[in-house]
Amino acid sequence: MTAIDETSPIQVVAVSVPPRTWRSDWRAIKVVWRREIIRFRRDRLRMITSLMQPLLFLFVLGTGLSSLFSGTDAGEINVRTFLFPGVLTLAVLFTAVFSAGSIVWDREFGFLREMLVAPVGRWAIVVGKVVGGATVATFQGLLLLALAGLVGVPYNPIMMLLVVAELMLIALMITAFGVMIAARIKTFQAFMAMTQVLMLPMFFLSGALFPLNNLPAWLTILTHINPLTYAVDLVRRTIFAFIDVGPAGQQFVSGVTWGDWLVPIWLEVIIIVVMGLVMIRIAVLQFRKA
Repeated sequence: MTAIDETSPIQVVAVSVPPRTWRSDWRAIKVVWRREIIRFRRDRLRMITSLMQPLLFLFVLGTGLSSLFSGTDAGEINVRTFLFPGVLTLAVLFTAVFSAGSIVWDREFGFLREMLVAPVGRWAIVVGKVVGGATVATFQGLLLLALAGLVGVPYNPIMMLLVVAELMLIALMITAFGVMIAARIKTFQAFMAMTQVLMLPMFFLSGALFPLNNLPAWLTILTHINPLTYAVDLVRRTIFAFIDVGPAGQQFVSGVTWGDWLVPIWLEVIIIVVMGLVMIRIAVLQFRKA
């Protein structure tokens, strides 16, 4: 055995940490985004199960309501066609939230700590996670959008491009909302419970399953303060701009009104963008405290 000389000086190894630059932050965004894409691509079961609930709403609930409203003014508009924009938003909604929930998994297994000590801005991690989750959610929306012809929605190229762009904005807003929640939650079970408490009321109050006209005053107030209402209405008005529903059906796609004023599409886009930016900002602040 070799004796250890306790009087010898201790060798100190210097560790050099590269300085933060905009290139390192941009690289971090790309790495986090790519990680989300790889995780989603390898989880094919998740792709299939994420579509089951929207398909049930669209074809089971839609078919049931069609038989209920047949012979009325609502029967002049295909109920499945009316539900289609809301179901598109539903597909994006839950996929985006569950993508954001991977932050909680990363925290439980210690991977989040590895990212937080990296020499990059924490805002870059948040942005990468939001963009990655939004990309995955938009892809889920595209899979459902491919079924548009089965519910009477035309495959108009302009309409499709507009809807895809709107779904991307909606996915960014919802993923930012999920990241904002996940940033301070410690366990995945608590995250799932929180999202169920928040997401389901937001979806049912968005007008995805019923027209927004002639509602009670209390329900009208709740729908107006729900940001998801403007997301669903944006997609619905875009789709029905390319569908002739006639005078009777027009009342079911009349849009969101503040009093007697119809909220224009451009304002709905601004509301979605502003809400997304605000939630990203809050998520960044939450990460700085993590």
